[in-house]
Amino acid sequence: MAKRSFWAWGHESDEPTARQMKTAAGELANRYQVDLTPVVPPKSGSLSLRKPRIIPPSSLAAICISDDHDRAVHAYGRSFRDRIRAFNLDFPNPPDVVARPRNEQEVEAVLEWCASYGYAAIPFGGGSSTVAGFEPPEGYDGVVTIDLEGLGRVLEIDDVSRSARIQGGVYGPALEDQLRPRGFTLRHYPQSFEFSTLGGWIATRSGGHYATNQTHIDDMVESVRMITPSGPWESRRLPGSGAGPSPDRIAIGSEGILGIITEAWMRIQARPVFRASAGVTFQTFASGAEAARRIVQTKMWPANCRLLDPVEAAAAAGMDGANALLLLGFESAEVPQDELIRHAVDIAREAGGSIDDADIRIADSSGRSFVGDAGRQGSVGEWRNSFLNAPYMKNHQAGLGFVTETMETAVTWDKWPTLDQAVRTALQDALDRVCGGGTVSCRFTHVYTDGPAPYFTFEGMGRLGAELEMYAEIKQAASDAIIAAGGTITHHHAVGRLHRPWYDQQRPELFAHALKAIKRTLDPNGVLNPGLLIDV
Repeated sequence: MAKRSFWAWGHESDEPTARQMKTAAGELANRYQVDLTPVVPPKSGSLSLRKPRIIPPSSLAAICISDDHDRAVHAYGRSFRDRIRAFNLDFPNPPDVVARPRNEQEVEAVLEWCASYGYAAIPFGGGSSTVAGFEPPEGYDGVVTIDLEGLGRVLEIDDVSRSARIQGGVYGPALEDQLRPRGFTLRHYPQSFEFSTLGGWIATRSGGHYATNQTHIDDMVESVRMITPSGPWESRRLPGSGAGPSPDRIAIGSEGILGIITEAWMRIQARPVFRASAGVTFQTFASGAEAARRIVQTKMWPANCRLLDPVEAAAAAGMDGANALLLLGFESAEVPQDELIRHAVDIAREAGGSIDDADIRIADSSGRSFVGDAGRQGSVGEWRNSFLNAPYMKNHQAGLGFVTETMETAVTWDKWPTLDQAVRTALQDALDRVCGGGTVSCRFTHVYTDGPAPYFTFEGMGRLGAELEMYAEIKQAASDAIIAAGGTITHHHAVGRLHRPWYDQQRPELFAHALKAIKRTLDPNGVLNPGLLIDV
């Protein structure tokens, strides 16, 4: 198995070379008209972490590891602040032990060990958190990170109901590889797909491939099973139920504070063979947003309905920087999509969009041979490639003082123009104040009948060694603006430790008390991911 990088997105083989980092330094220096000294990426041999403070019992020794590289990999996620700290070999509070249980009995044993001694037990997922979702908490005599990579199988497929029982530790590619021979797919592709797991998706309410309708993993969950310090929690497998508050909804989004999700029945589907796509340009971001609203409110449910502002369209889709771009896509296993894409394009044109008929692409692979290039053509294809490569390209920019990150939210359509203006202003003012300037851009990752999920990107040239403080000031300003404008602090990145101050403002106080009562029942000693969502 390939070895994960302790600081970069991906494996060690994905880490940039010194030459690639020199090229990145030159590009940033030219863009911001500054002098930058190229840096050499750190290597695993340079790690020198605090020695483990605890030793696992002999009964768990076979599944526990305490070497520096493994603990460093499990210390941070892959946000901007995570990468900078790891790049600088800054690991003041790593986990003491990484446990890799191979079955539920070993999960139970690890939790019992942690609960007995008061050690923090941190579910890892796939390690792609951008909100400090599994960062070890301070104040504990020991921290055990629990990695479920050993529970990575599709256990059962119900062809008739189109659902599958799947273990929580399976990574996205391995999940699809196991469904594909039976002609099925989960069709959930977050940007972190390669390095995230089913259990992590459920615990963080992951947003995925579909820009409309089934946008979150919530919509695909049929039932959930998780192991808690008080015993197993498993909901009944049902297509729907009106029997009181849903136990699934307690587990979904619980971010590892209630239990460890070991398996779930998931709604799967036949693999799509009919596809259609189009990239419609608009003179303004506002007119593109109006088109997206009209399209989603028809309930045609395009798989892709993502809007890029002119800055995003230029950077990610190769456009001229003057126009916004609406990416439309439809797909189905059973029904040709040409009529739907043409209806959507007509609506977009009525809202001021432009596209040549020749640029509307329709594909049909139902005859076992793929015909057409839907989703791969022109600016649509360029955006797709940029989207998939973006996390890797950020590896090249570490250690140069460059400050960049993304922020996502959701808001109702009536409040959208105000939120857009407020967040852009807050980000630009903070960039001007902190970095002496910078760039702000926005795209819609998902759209609903009642509102969009905007995704803001900011970047500026900071001061080497002061990046984290500069980032924190910018993040604070934008997060305050989001909450003040009526948005959510997160649409699909989760709360984690990073978003906790604003989550506390967003959720009702009585809900926090109710959640604490549930946690006391399931985790009496408060060892599971302490500090997330509520105070223990």
